[in-house]
Amino acid sequence: MNRGGAETFQKLKGIDPQVRVLLSSGYSLEGEAQRVMAAGARGFIQKPYRLAALSLQVAEILATS
Repeated sequence: MNRGGAETFQKLKGIDPQVRVLLSSGYSLEGEAQRVMAAGARGFIQKPYRLAALSLQVAEILATS
């Protein structure tokens, strides 16, 4: 079964309401990505990205409660 990012995020929140999610997309932050962010995703990184940028985003998300 192939799920989109928004559906996967909702399933994860159902398992753990405090789940920390970093959204990654080749598209801009508008549209579905913006809705996922409004629903509680902790961050967004646009593809393509460098490993250093991903590492920084993940570290920031893990450092927040």
